[in-house]
Amino acid sequence: LSKMLEFLFVLLLAAESSCMFLNWTCDQSCVCHGDLKFTTCSHDDLTQLPVKVPPSTELLDLSNNLISVVQKHVFSSNRKLRVLLLQNNNISLVEDGGFAQLEFLQKLDLSWNRISVLTEGFSVGLAFLRELQLSHNQLTGLDSRSFLHLDGLQRLNLTNNSIQSMEVRSFSSMSSLRQLHLQDNQLTSLLSGTFSMLRSLEVLNLAGNQIHEMELLVFNPLTSMTLLNLADNQLSTVCFKTFLSIHTYSTHILLQGNPWNCDCELQRVFRKLRSIQRIFLDDYYNLTCREPPVLHNHRLMEVDTELCIAETVTVLIITITVVITVLAAMLMGERKKKKRRKGFSPVLPGGGGQASCLTK
Repeated sequence: LSKMLEFLFVLLLAAESSCMFLNWTCDQSCVCHGDLKFTTCSHDDLTQLPVKVPPSTELLDLSNNLISVVQKHVFSSNRKLRVLLLQNNNISLVEDGGFAQLEFLQKLDLSWNRISVLTEGFSVGLAFLRELQLSHNQLTGLDSRSFLHLDGLQRLNLTNNSIQSMEVRSFSSMSSLRQLHLQDNQLTSLLSGTFSMLRSLEVLNLAGNQIHEMELLVFNPLTSMTLLNLADNQLSTVCFKTFLSIHTYSTHILLQGNPWNCDCELQRVFRKLRSIQRIFLDDYYNLTCREPPVLHNHRLMEVDTELCIAETVTVLIITITVVITVLAAMLMGERKKKKRRKGFSPVLPGGGGQASCLTK
């Protein structure tokens, strides 16, 4: 009998829960779909999170509103969220713990906002997040606290910010990261150790920055990288070992849109890189020269031999000229010495030659 009563009690609770679920209504500014699993509240000029978001919601679309702050624990009633869309708002601040309750969240879109700083508390509770969109914000720098708790992140988009610097351990917690998009920022240099923990990284996009300097082993840890995009930066030359240190089976590298200084050293670097079977310079035929002036706007591939032959001839001519000048100077010096000896030679006794300039 007791077991029967227990069973009936469980059924009663389930029925009550079901009734509550069926009687749940959306906030008037939202539309709910698919058994209340999908809630859309976009394009409604909302300044804060709607009150009546069903707890069963797995996808919540709050895009294209006027939300400015993500407050702490604001999503505490929506723990089942898997996708949260907050793009195209006015968000400038994410309070510490703003997403702390969302342990099942897999995608978070914060693109097209006004976020300038990522504190340590930003990523608390997001250990299972797979995709983070932060493009078109106002970030200026990254440090070791920025993504501290994003252990499971696989795709990070930081495109079109104003990032000028990245601390060496900025990405140290993201050992699962596969794609890192940093194009169209203001980076000027890449330091060794910046990507040291990203051994799963497959795509690294750095196009459209101001990069003019890369430390020798900056890409050395990237043992899974298949695409490296360095197009449209300020590189004038590269070291052979910088790319040789990429230990992968196959890596495609994009380099067009840089102001290359097409001297013989650069020719040698590219000649050696093209001979390595695991490295593919996909846009090599589109690389153009900025320097020297005589080769401005010429394609790099067209001046391979001509430049180095011309440089060799120039060096040879200069060397020959210097040698001839030195020999001529030595010869003239010898002639002057001989003239001096003749002008001051003593008169031999009984000689009938010219009298010495030293007369009595």
